[in-house]
Amino acid sequence: MSLSRLVSNTYRRQSQWLGRLACLEPVLQLSARLYVAHVFWVSGLTKVRNWEGTLFLFQEEYEVPLLPPEVAAWMGTGGELLLPPLLAVGVLGRFAALGLSVVNLVAVSSLPEIAPVALMQHVQWAALLVWLAVKGPGPWSVDGWLERRRINAAARH
Repeated sequence: MSLSRLVSNTYRRQSQWLGRLACLEPVLQLSARLYVAHVFWVSGLTKVRNWEGTLFLFQEEYEVPLLPPEVAAWMGTGGELLLPPLLAVGVLGRFAALGLSVVNLVAVSSLPEIAPVALMQHVQWAALLVWLAVKGPGPWSVDGWLERRRINAAARH
């Protein structure tokens, strides 16, 4: 067997095998949405439960650029409470993923020092959010359902 035939057969087999993994994409999109939404939702609830502590952290610890500490606290908490439900159910999923990416980026950049483990968590969340923003929330989302309806309606006309 020639080298080119071996490469060709190997490529064909791995393509067939990897093609079967595509059926997992909706599960992975849903899992990513629910995981990241939960992380930010819990963070927002924590801020609301101790608003005085939240304001103290924004005034004394976090260095949010361009915004007064109280405005930054309101905006950060608002983002953490409004965007996760949208992401979880996949309503305006790309918008929610991009919005939480901004919240995540501001959180990381406003800390004068961040532990390596915490930084890795933020990087993980950023990767998932960027993937969801690029790919969309998937077929198991309200956005996916609306897209299927739009395509079916267009096909009937």
